[in-house]
Amino acid sequence: MADDLFATGPESGRQPVGPLPDRLRPKRLDEVVGQEHLTGPEGALTRMIRSGSLGSLVFWGPPGTGKTTVARLLAGETELAFEQISAIFSGVADLKKVFEGARLRRQQGRQTLLFVDEIHRFNRAQQDSFLPVMEDGTVILVGATTENPSFELNAALLSRARVLVFHALESESLARLLERAETMEGRSLPLDGEARAVLLRMADGDGRALLTLAEEVWRAAGDGEVFDAEALQKIVQRRAPVYDKGQDGHYNLISALHKSVRGSDPDAALYYLCRMFDAGEDPLYIGRRLVRMAVEDIGLADPQALAVTNAAKDAYDYLGSPEGELALAQACIYLATAPKSNAAYTAFKQAMAAAKENGSLLPPKHILNAPTKLMKQTGYGSGYQYDHDMPDAFSGQDYFPEAMGRQKFYDPPERGFEREIRKRLDYWAKLRRERSGEE
Repeated sequence: MADDLFATGPESGRQPVGPLPDRLRPKRLDEVVGQEHLTGPEGALTRMIRSGSLGSLVFWGPPGTGKTTVARLLAGETELAFEQISAIFSGVADLKKVFEGARLRRQQGRQTLLFVDEIHRFNRAQQDSFLPVMEDGTVILVGATTENPSFELNAALLSRARVLVFHALESESLARLLERAETMEGRSLPLDGEARAVLLRMADGDGRALLTLAEEVWRAAGDGEVFDAEALQKIVQRRAPVYDKGQDGHYNLISALHKSVRGSDPDAALYYLCRMFDAGEDPLYIGRRLVRMAVEDIGLADPQALAVTNAAKDAYDYLGSPEGELALAQACIYLATAPKSNAAYTAFKQAMAAAKENGSLLPPKHILNAPTKLMKQTGYGSGYQYDHDMPDAFSGQDYFPEAMGRQKFYDPPERGFEREIRKRLDYWAKLRRERSGEE
């Protein structure tokens, strides 16, 4: 009888303690689902633990992908003290208290892994307060964010931490998570095959959301009752996407919309747009993707494309549904019928690769400001030609670091507005050659 004292589940007659996502939380890194690139045998985190050197990290990814869980497991695997705070509820006083506790532990020979949830919500000054304790080893910081760290975190903080990307859980990973829940509960989820597939789509890559929905289903089910897709939607009060049941519809349809726009087919683009509206997709998500299409596939072939899509997104945000959806449809048609160019997108990728490859090269001294006498004496600003004072307002000087030499990333096609840009670039190239004595 003593063995059954804390038993839970259907046979014990006692209700399980705590929410299902918390009870199913992995106990080891290799139990984490859907992040094998980090926690698998050759994953980034697995390698760090194996090497015995764990540095500060930033976990970037959508909700429900295991960021908090992995941080806890890391502390356990490395025998570090685990401290957790949330940027939503913490201020300077809380940070000071945590730092002081970490210093005391360090004096006793033990380091602290400080997990900061929603770290992007700290302001710049608060983010800067982490720098001294990261540098002297008082804490190993693990920050979690759903926002792009490049935009939301200080450069100084990012330079001291490695960013690891957590992916939204794919259908296969969600299915494995659901099977684990059924094994722990000792019972199958009372859903038919179609309803089960709908439940996975409702989770939208969020493992926590999936388990919460599953818990609602178990609570609602009577003895021997099995729910179909329609009944499931009534129980959880969430509409199922009416995507192709045999596919991962959310990603398939946005891909179809994007490629229809890129292929200049406004009718197909409108069809997939409306499919997503009808499925209950968040219109602002669609708006953001349209903005991406404007910069990735139209670019400077039609500079108005970005303005039109941003205006449509703002119009939806202002008007709501259904009026705002017309603005998004109008932007979709505009993009599909605009001239296409990925020249700016390609140039950006090439320039980014060059920036990473060449490191922190100093720009040529003639384009550096010289606010002090010493800087002037060392050549800063010497020889700079003010373009507005030159013929055609063009000096033709080289602005790349001397160690790199002149590079070419942007190669506009003979389409749309970029035809005019190419004329300008060709003219400036001609002037540059003439003034350098090449012609």
